[in-house]
Amino acid sequence: MSTLQYYAAWDRSTRWFHWINVVCILALAALGTAILYDKALGVTDGGKILLKTTHVWFGYVFAVNLAWRIVWGFVGNANARWSAVVPFGSGYGSELGAYLRGLFQGNTRPYIGHNPIARLMVSLLMVLLIAQAVTGLVLAGTDIYFPPLGSWITSWIAAPGVDPSSLVPYDKTGIDAASWDAMRAFRSPFITVHYWTFYALLVLIAIHIAGVVVTELKEGGGLISAMFTGRKVFDRKPADES
Repeated sequence: MSTLQYYAAWDRSTRWFHWINVVCILALAALGTAILYDKALGVTDGGKILLKTTHVWFGYVFAVNLAWRIVWGFVGNANARWSAVVPFGSGYGSELGAYLRGLFQGNTRPYIGHNPIARLMVSLLMVLLIAQAVTGLVLAGTDIYFPPLGSWITSWIAAPGVDPSSLVPYDKTGIDAASWDAMRAFRSPFITVHYWTFYALLVLIAIHIAGVVVTELKEGGGLISAMFTGRKVFDRKPADES
């Protein structure tokens, strides 16, 4: 008869990052959609500034939380470290092959941390999250003159003799037309990346959720509950048990 054994999977910091990230993404997605379809929704300029301001504040929390996770990947527990997350390193290819064979044969070995496919997914998600954070911080400066680039942007677009701090979002009073056009050209690639990364994230998040459900059904172990408790439970030896 198999006996169940508990394993420490996710430390407290990793779990906090995950759920703060979930809340931020839900809020940012909702606010971003409202901003994107502002005309259809009848949003005024004042309303759009309010939406963007709220969006930016959630973006700051999102960016700080993401930065902390990046740091934690170097100092956290074994399962939180980048060596156990990114799909690189000696033996990863053979490990992925073995996992896929087991998956198709209906005999997968469970993992305390991320399994080889999950490592690919998490790495892709992190790349997109970083791209979204960086482009979002740039857009916060170009759209409503918020830090970290807001002061530089207002200094760039202010007409000669105009105090940059007097500029108001969505009001072109005191703005040099040529500088404004140059700033908008600078902004263009950032908004394009931000826009398409948003949709890419929606697709990957849907795949991620489906993968979590499938893994829970195939491997068991309390994968979902582990992101609350920090522990997984298996009736057989995990593939990554040290």
